[in-house]
Amino acid sequence: MLYRKYGPGKVNLSVVGLGGIVVKDTSIKESEHIINFAYENGVNYFDVAPGYGNAQELMGPGIKKIRENVFLACKTNKRDSLGSEKELNDSLSKLKTDYFDLYQLHGMKTEDDFLKVSSNDGALKTLFNAKKNGRVKHIGFSCHSVKVANLLLDNFEFDSILFPVNWALILKNNFGTEVLKKCNDNNVSVLALKCMAYELWESDDRGEFQKCWYKPLSDKDFIEMAIKFTLSQNVVSFLPPGNERLFKLAIELVNNDLKKINDDEIKFLKDQSKHINPIGSSEEVHI
Repeated sequence: MLYRKYGPGKVNLSVVGLGGIVVKDTSIKESEHIINFAYENGVNYFDVAPGYGNAQELMGPGIKKIRENVFLACKTNKRDSLGSEKELNDSLSKLKTDYFDLYQLHGMKTEDDFLKVSSNDGALKTLFNAKKNGRVKHIGFSCHSVKVANLLLDNFEFDSILFPVNWALILKNNFGTEVLKKCNDNNVSVLALKCMAYELWESDDRGEFQKCWYKPLSDKDFIEMAIKFTLSQNVVSFLPPGNERLFKLAIELVNNDLKKINDDEIKFLKDQSKHINPIGSSEEVHI
């Protein structure tokens, strides 16, 4: 497994993380199997959220066994301090831990989201207090909007951002490049979403990808190039789609002496991006 440095403390994070969507709607036994597989193959970054259905309850028992050896990230959908405090405590209980390595504002997308979380009684109050009293080691936010990401980064100090870093979004629409540069310039770690996304779904027939919010890449060579592209953008780690097979494939590719992306591969990705319906525009991701 490849590892990169995260945050001011330079924590070693696996470049592949396990997102809670992968274990959603499985069983505790299946979830433990997936968590053990990830851990045994070098994954130490685990991410979940209350918005992922029953994922917290399913991840809790498996994470508990390896808790001190992994980096556990969670999120809050709430925009107010009272609601986010309650959600933080609930998540800690379900995941059978007394602290999170990273706690994030979830799905920040509109200016109204920003105004709510940054108000006197906003959710940021919870994050700052939790970091101060040790229930949270690092704070961050997930975001699908360039404008909102810039607002948060310009006005508050965060350890990381969970942000779409996708070959087609960047090569076709130049999405988020200024955000990535700002993070790099200010020592804000970037955790990547949508690395293996192909395009928006055009039908309800999703086959094996029922838990994927977008149509993922399925060709192994294509996926390898997409991963290499994302890792070339100064990201620390990425979360594969919510599909067990694709998650395991991402681990296999990274563990198989993954090389840096070359010019021919970038040209291929750029050509492919011209013929698809990307998951977002130059300003925001549509899912």
